[in-house]
Amino acid sequence: MGWSRRLFGVLRRALSKEVKEQVGTDRFGNKYYYIPEYKNWRGQTIREKRIVEAANKREIDYEVGDIPTEWEAWIRKTRKTPPTMEEIMKNEKYREEIQMKSQDFYEKEKFLQEENNKELPLPVQTQIKGHASAPYFGKDEPSATPTSTGKTFQPGSWLPQDDKGHSQ
Repeated sequence: MGWSRRLFGVLRRALSKEVKEQVGTDRFGNKYYYIPEYKNWRGQTIREKRIVEAANKREIDYEVGDIPTEWEAWIRKTRKTPPTMEEIMKNEKYREEIQMKSQDFYEKEKFLQEENNKELPLPVQTQIKGHASAPYFGKDEPSATPTSTGKTFQPGSWLPQDDKGHSQ
């Protein structure tokens, strides 16, 4: 099956006048090709193509980050020229510096948080009495025995006892 696919690809490229020009290779072994615009055997204009030939032939072996960002930008046509090796090395060094700076910042921030936590007193525990939707929120909780007279009676300040305790 593999030999027939290769043979078909060779025949198709021979008939289509497609010329693949290698423009670069990355550190992972991926090869990058440019196919300029051309006319096929029927006279149709075929747009330019940018192709990557992965070092890992199987799709299942591909992981995010296997294509450097500079080459991915070229493949997606967000940049016109393929990246140079000097540019890739410069950007890689810059990414490493940023990663070291962020690690230093993280460690300093962690150290400052630990120092601040040592100096701060423990938070005061608040006593929660009921819920804001309760009719007696902010007032004394209702009790089984009345605590006021008729003149100072507040609704919800006293709950009558169950009728179960009374015998008739």
